[in-house]
Amino acid sequence: MTNENKIIDGKLFAEGLRARIAVLAADFAEKAGRKAGLAVVLVGEDPASQVYVASKAKQTVACGMASFEHRLPADTDQATLIALIDQLNADGAVDGILVQLPLPKHLDEQAVVERISPDKDVDGLTPISTGRLALGLPGLVPCTPLGSLMLLKDRLGNLSGLNAVVIGRSILVGKPMAQLLLGESCTVTIAHSRTRDLADVVRRADIVVAAVGRPEMVKADWIKPGATVIDVGINRLPPAEGQTKGRLVGDVDYAGVIDVAGAITPVPGGVGPMTIAVLLRNALVAAHRNAGVELADTTI
Repeated sequence: MTNENKIIDGKLFAEGLRARIAVLAADFAEKAGRKAGLAVVLVGEDPASQVYVASKAKQTVACGMASFEHRLPADTDQATLIALIDQLNADGAVDGILVQLPLPKHLDEQAVVERISPDKDVDGLTPISTGRLALGLPGLVPCTPLGSLMLLKDRLGNLSGLNAVVIGRSILVGKPMAQLLLGESCTVTIAHSRTRDLADVVRRADIVVAAVGRPEMVKADWIKPGATVIDVGINRLPPAEGQTKGRLVGDVDYAGVIDVAGAITPVPGGVGPMTIAVLLRNALVAAHRNAGVELADTTI
């Protein structure tokens, strides 16, 4: 297999997913008499968050769903933000609520997340959503892990019985990723900064999901020949001499690992494009459940 054939194209998969979402969103609007609605809350003026929120809004509208943006100043107090969440929870036009993280330091992030209705928790971060995932019950799942699972199943098909190592134990990626892989009957190890002989642990894996936030940490000699590697990391290296921006890299040494792996996601263009696409998917699924409308395509 050539290295080119090993690349898992998340951008292409995300385009296909958004096209399916657009068809289902139109079907929902016809049956429910309204569009599925996604509300995004941004507190402060972080440039990266502003770009991300704008992209979410644009793609939401492009898929035929209603977008509700709420931009609040950085000095917004806890009570005001909680009141907005309560308002969105009660709004029948809003099916999904996403609070852009991180929040300014004076706000209690966990309390804000917990205030979101689990039925509108498109980020899958509330304790009830987390519990549903752990118990194998229907619920909304964090976008990046679910997108990663979609890419794995598209490339490998049945994952049952495969050894999977997830590097990183965050509530955003590592822990939910492990739960999703368990749900596919993988044998799962969660590795982290305290794991002894990390390279040896990773070397036994048929599937490696790197989500640790350390640029190019996973080297070629860590990877079992033919393993499938999902690189969730996105890190910007310091700019080279004469450049204003450093290049983006993942948590995996892509140039080295691609020669050993059976398949690998690039950075950028791998897992990243899947995150917003799955967010839209989650909003659409929530809309169907909230409105009591049957989803026409249950494989999405």
